[in-house]
Amino acid sequence: MAKILKKPELLAPAGDEESLRAAVAAGADAVYFGLQGGFNARARADNFPVADLTRVFDFLHSRNVQGFVTFNTLVFDKELPVAEEALAAIAKAGADAIIVQDLGAARLARAVCPELPLHASTQMTISSAEAASIAASLGVTRVVLPRELSIDEIARMAAGTDLELECFVHGALCVSWSGQCLTSEALQARSANRGQCAQSCRLPYDLIVDGTKDHRHDEQLKYLLSPRDLAAYDLLPQLLRAGVSCFKIEGRMKGPEYVANVVDKYRRALEAAHEQAPYPLDERDEEELRYSFSRSFTHGFLQGSNHQQLVHGLYPGHRGVLVGRVEEVHARQRHVLVRAEPDAPLLKAGDRMLFDQGKPEDDEPRGGLHACDVLEPGLLKLVFGGVGETTLDLRLVKVGDVVWKAKDAELTRKMKRIAAQERKIGIALEVRGAAGTPLLAIARDDLGREARVESAMPLLPASGKALNEGLLREKLGAFGATGFALAKLTLDLEGALALPP
Repeated sequence: MAKILKKPELLAPAGDEESLRAAVAAGADAVYFGLQGGFNARARADNFPVADLTRVFDFLHSRNVQGFVTFNTLVFDKELPVAEEALAAIAKAGADAIIVQDLGAARLARAVCPELPLHASTQMTISSAEAASIAASLGVTRVVLPRELSIDEIARMAAGTDLELECFVHGALCVSWSGQCLTSEALQARSANRGQCAQSCRLPYDLIVDGTKDHRHDEQLKYLLSPRDLAAYDLLPQLLRAGVSCFKIEGRMKGPEYVANVVDKYRRALEAAHEQAPYPLDERDEEELRYSFSRSFTHGFLQGSNHQQLVHGLYPGHRGVLVGRVEEVHARQRHVLVRAEPDAPLLKAGDRMLFDQGKPEDDEPRGGLHACDVLEPGLLKLVFGGVGETTLDLRLVKVGDVVWKAKDAELTRKMKRIAAQERKIGIALEVRGAAGTPLLAIARDDLGREARVESAMPLLPASGKALNEGLLREKLGAFGATGFALAKLTLDLEGALALPP
């Protein structure tokens, strides 16, 4: 049976320090990130210099967050001395685990830093209990599951291993099995298994049937290898029951607002799933996830194979939420008329609009909205700013264009605020007392530390208003600008008691 953590872990991506801090502020239990200079499957992210690791881990651990370093590319023989130095530095800096793909790198890590936990990357393709047993013999303590497994297959695997299981629940999907893509290297001489993915799957392709180009399908269906984005926020209870311990968000190439938004939503969904509480996300929450990044959402393979759901073939990049179609263009008056879908989103000044002309490989018209007027039910007048106020050239917009709301201005501002917040350490406060004895307060924080304090004078029987939860919460839970916040208050008071504030 797979090892289940006491509390399920939410794991967030960090392509740079700003995104790392956003993940912490939004409520991630752990973050994963790569090093500058190699051995990292997202080499094009900003990543982290080795010299900064100690400071980064000190920051994370002071906020009760773990940090995992991705060491998840193939390692060549001539690189082994450099790899050995990097592994030693990662361990010395205080990493909580490393994520490896290469079996040789796993063996090297066990030799160089045997105390450092090893997590097997999804690219190690461990999709069965038998494979997990081999990984365990290499010192692996956790398996990052391939994204091709269904929930039923995960449950069967969990029943046959005592390793922790980590599952991707949100973000981009790779069209290759377990992310082991050779297309990027073959077409563009950039190895995806060495951190240089050229996203060949996001390019347009023709369908060739028996040596002849197939003209039967819609000419817009060019993106035949480009999967939609994974979104499994509604499947977390099932994944928990299947044996998943860690829920992983993809996105080391994305920015802090994306990280803050996705972590915020999945934090609430995971807490509810763990506590068997009602599903907490509403339609607005799900809409907001689409604004951060979406090629439209799918459950991937979690509910089994459904290739039509996995790949729609229409576009390879971010769209957002569908608004409608252009009916009229008035370029000189700086506005367009749009026939809206029945469930079109609310549009506001500052929202970023995209006009889809069925050729996403071209530079598509897009720009910031100045105002939106409802002329009649279902007919919108979208007004764009003058010269210098927008990058949108309305002369490029055509009647029939599909209109998307790609970014929500209000959401962007909200996520920037969340990303800039300082995460507080939670305090569980226990208050005890009886008449004639001091009031005793015991505080325990999320890091396992404990402090006790007693009142200077004894408690008295209350002649008027007695001590109560509201008063004690106000007086003892006022942590102000410190790094702490009251998470729980427990009272054990014998009778009605009083104590001068």
